[in-house]
Amino acid sequence: MQDSNETKIPMNPGTLLRNSEGETVDATEYRSLIGCLRYLLHTRPDLSYSIGLLGRFMQEPKEHHLKAIQQVLRYIKGTKDFGITYKRNGSCEITGYSDSSYGVNTEEGKDTTGIVFYFGSSPITWCTQKQQTVALSSCESEFMAATAVACQALWLKRLLSEITRWKERRITLYVDIISAIAFMKNPVFHG
Repeated sequence: MQDSNETKIPMNPGTLLRNSEGETVDATEYRSLIGCLRYLLHTRPDLSYSIGLLGRFMQEPKEHHLKAIQQVLRYIKGTKDFGITYKRNGSCEITGYSDSSYGVNTEEGKDTTGIVFYFGSSPITWCTQKQQTVALSSCESEFMAATAVACQALWLKRLLSEITRWKERRITLYVDIISAIAFMKNPVFHG
């Protein structure tokens, strides 16, 4: 990998990873690579989606899964100076963002939720995870992602109030689909 070319993106757009096709590779080596990459997630939120997706195939990895990991490694090689910095006199506002990938890269029909929270301009917590249930529409998928970000926001508020003098302030949440926002605001859906 040392002689390989660098790349600007961790995973090519439109990459479809499936369990069913391709030749099986050494699962122990694959799991070891995923473990090393997961360690990097503590300071590299830009890797969250691709490593989370590749981690789904640890049971029986195929050749194309290993090639996708090599793409991630080439990306890391080209971005080894990336990291997170926190400014001393920056903003103390916390904002959260959620998104989901409806109908993308899944054999089970379950979508992927991505969330990130910023303290000022720097990320403080992030994750991508496969949704627990199958969404029937992009609105439903985004609503599930918004629910995840709202739960994380409540946890963050409690944590910050316990360990700092952070007073009860609002945490602004951003969701990127109008129909999900309308769904959340409609009192008919709130028992």
